[in-house]
Amino acid sequence: MERLEEALGRAAALPADASVERIDRAVHEVLRLMREHLEMDVAFVSHLHGGRRYFVTVDTRAGAEVIVVGESSPAEESFCQRVIDGRLPACVQDVRLLPDAAELPPTAFDIGSHLSTPVVLSDGSIYGTMCCFSFQAARPLVERDLKRLRMAADLAARLIDQRQRG
Repeated sequence: MERLEEALGRAAALPADASVERIDRAVHEVLRLMREHLEMDVAFVSHLHGGRRYFVTVDTRAGAEVIVVGESSPAEESFCQRVIDGRLPACVQDVRLLPDAAELPPTAFDIGSHLSTPVVLSDGSIYGTMCCFSFQAARPLVERDLKRLRMAADLAARLIDQRQRG
């Protein structure tokens, strides 16, 4: 836990003139630490634009490389869009146990547990989402896990704002 908070603090303390590469590394570090802290297989930041979801930053545990940076798909078919518009809860312990699981968009891999939260920029617009998932239902997820993911997404939003200004 201490390591996560320290890394989030370092990322938040980037100077205003930090390079794009340094900002991108900070966002990736935040994702990696969140994924490890939550004991998930995959974490990513997506960008929703023009009706599509783009994978901008991705971190996976070794052997779990199922998403490629730059890939996109229709936003409407994504868990991301469903969380944003309230059709899917932000914290799902076991996706298969959702009442409407059969109506979820198909994925090329199994999703067991899933956490997702919007990445909201300083102007109030939704950039996309920060998500973590595991292939199997993970350890019990608690409200604190979602709060930490939201905190990390807020930090990522500040970094993305900084990157877009730079």
